[in-house]
This record gives sequence, structure tokens and C-alpha cells, in this order.
Amino acid sequence: MTRPKPISGFPEWLPPQRMIEQYVVDRIRDTFELYGFAPLETRAVEPLDQLLRKGETSKEVYVLRRLQADPDAPDDDALGLHFDLTVPFARFVLENAGKLQFPFRRYQIQKVWRGERPQEGRYREFLQADIDVVDRDTLPFHYEAEMPLVVADALGGLPIPPIRIQVNNRKVCEGFYRGVGIGDPEAALRAVDKLDKIGPDRVADLLVETAGATQAQAKAALALAEISAGDASFADAVRALGVSDPLLDEGLAELVRVVETANEHAPGLLVADLKIARGLDYYTGTVYETQLRGYEKFGSICSGGRYDNLASSGTERYPGVGISIGVSRMLGLLFGHDALTISRQVPTCVLVALPTEADRPACERIARALRGRGIATEVAAAPVKYGKQIRYAERRGIPYVWFPGEPDEVKDIRSGDQAQADASTWQPPAVDLRPRISGRS
Repeated sequence: MTRPKPISGFPEWLPPQRMIEQYVVDRIRDTFELYGFAPLETRAVEPLDQLLRKGETSKEVYVLRRLQADPDAPDDDALGLHFDLTVPFARFVLENAGKLQFPFRRYQIQKVWRGERPQEGRYREFLQADIDVVDRDTLPFHYEAEMPLVVADALGGLPIPPIRIQVNNRKVCEGFYRGVGIGDPEAALRAVDKLDKIGPDRVADLLVETAGATQAQAKAALALAEISAGDASFADAVRALGVSDPLLDEGLAELVRVVETANEHAPGLLVADLKIARGLDYYTGTVYETQLRGYEKFGSICSGGRYDNLASSGTERYPGVGISIGVSRMLGLLFGHDALTISRQVPTCVLVALPTEADRPACERIARALRGRGIATEVAAAPVKYGKQIRYAERRGIPYVWFPGEPDEVKDIRSGDQAQADASTWQPPAVDLRPRISGRS
């Protein structure tokens, strides 16, 4: 068999990186549950018509089909892998509304698939951690102010660079575009969403080409996108542009509340940035993007927003708001810059040395006694010289080697300290019990 080649965009972390990922996911999950979000996992596939009905996603969807599928069969059951967790969640709510209690708060930590060009921190298969709140008919606005605070708590306890959450409101943009007379506000939103990628000149061209804007209207839209502030002063800057529209006023009032709530609980966390638009059409209110400080050029690692019509069918309507942490995206950037380290390559805290093969049953009893008290333990693979067994532990970062005898002794191979020990009572320092995650500046 020839040596296999990796597939671009489908990351496979090494065990130390995977342990860091699990640590991060555990921290995020614990925080979500502290805020009362319940766990959910949806299927990996959705009908294509559901995946393609909102936003410019057709080029990103992976289609699912059997190798021996009948090419002449109808496409009524055409399926695709989900590209986010919001669309399948909305479908789940519609299917299970009679079994849910509203407002329904859920978190979901799953893989998603997106056929975009792989690059640093961007993958075709990646892990997301989502929270959403949905309600029946109406959703109180205060949930939109809560989302950034949950993310701040989830990521704030990790050894990663601090985050900055950029926030806007689609009503501000849409109302402003209406106020200046742009004919297709949704197309204008999609154009402005590309501002960081293609620059203002090309966005101005797109506004003219796709949204029916005049050069003056495009200039006004770009002037709006330049406004940014960490407090409510952004509202005065918008009003100074001289545009009026009821939807614009409504969006400004909501955005002020989000910013002021964040500043009350987490000063410096959030900035109102009116170029943030989010490309998916289903967003209708507050939208969020999040950057790691020092990694701003790589874009957002956490995003989301308010949606009023995604989960709706006939007379049933379930508005919601959600935010998604791109776990793989964030970790990929940090791994690529050696910004996260772990104290050992394995979970093992203690290696039980093996004098002879005949001693293996006794050594396994020691290991079971330690494991029974929550101490990760393995027995040496072979009864080689103790020096080799110690080097085995050193290479993997295992801090302690246990020597069976009369009495048993345990050695801290970092300091060289060695003392008598009883497997039924000995306990390592708390800092050694689990691998430690640390960040590098």
C-alpha cells in the first residue's frame, strides 16, 4: 500500500491537540449548561431544498448519494450534509414543536461540512458549538443581548487570546438602504458583507451591479459601514448621515441596548461595527462576529444573529437568536501559531514500572487501585530496565513512575523525589492529575 496523502480541508489533530480540543469543548459545554441550554444533536443530512433556500450556499453544500444510486431516480429525496447547525435546528423545532417547552434553549456541538477553499483556520469539515433560543410567535429582545455574554464566559476561561465581539443590526443596514433609496437591500447586505475581503471600491461596484444602487447611494452605504464605536455614540454618527427610516430607528434602538448591556456586564467586550452584515439571508436583527485579538486578519471565529422567519411553516412561526463558536477554526489558527501547549502527550499521570512479566498481575492491581480513585494510570509495556521505562514516561510527559515492592515507592521523575506510597491512599498534586493546557503569547 502506498503512503496515503492527507485530504485538504479535513483536519485530523494529533493526540495532544485532540486533548486540547476536548478540554475546550468541555469548557464550552459546561458554560452553555450553566446558562440553562439543553443539549441536542441533529442528523448530519438535510433535504437539499432546505439547505439551499436561504442565502448564497449552493456552492458550499456537499451532496449525499449512494455509489450505486439509480441515475434515473427522481431527486425528491436528494440530501446534503449540513453546512451549519442553525438550519437543521430550525427544521428540528418545526418537527418537534409539540414536544418542546418555549422559550427553548439548546446547545449543539457537532461537525459541519462546507465546500469552501481550505486555508489557514478554514476547513471543509469542522466542529461548531452553537447556542440558540427560540420562542413561539415572538421572541423577547433581551436574548439578543445575552448571546455575547455567554460567549465571553465560555471563551474567557480558556488560555487563548482575548476576544472582541463585533455587533450590528440588520435593521440598521436595511433601514438605511431603504432611506437612501437602494432598491434591493438584501443584495446590498450581501455586498457589504464582503467589505473586508474585497475592499470598498469593489463593494461599491457590487452595490451598483447587484443592488441597483447609484454611485451616491453606494457612497452612503460605505459611509455607514465605516462607523464603529464601543459605546452608544455610534447611533449619533448614523443620525449625522441624515438618513431617516422607521426600520433604521428600530434597529438603532436595539443595537444601543445590546452595546449598553455588554458594557454593563463585560466592559470592552463588544464594539458596534456597522460593516458587519453576515451573508446568510435568514438573519433579521442583531448579528455578531468575533475576533481573536492578534488574529484579526483571519476573520471571525464566532458568529450568529437573530432570525425571525427561518423556523416557520404556514401560520406557525418560531423566531430565534443564536451564536456559533467555530471550535476547529479557532483551534486551527492557534495550533498553526504554536499558541496552545499541553503539559503531556497522554492523559497518563502514573506509569507502573514492571519488574518482570510474572509481576504483571500485581502491577495491574496497583493500576486498578489508582484508577479507582480517578488517577490515570498505565502499566509498562515490557519488563525492560527501569531506566528505559523512566525514559518512556519522560518522552510522554508522564510525571510519576510507580515502583512495586515491599513497600511500593513512587518517583516524581521531574524532580527526582522518591517516597514510599500506598496505592489505596496516594494522591498526586491536583495540578498533575490532568494534563494542563496553557497559552503562548
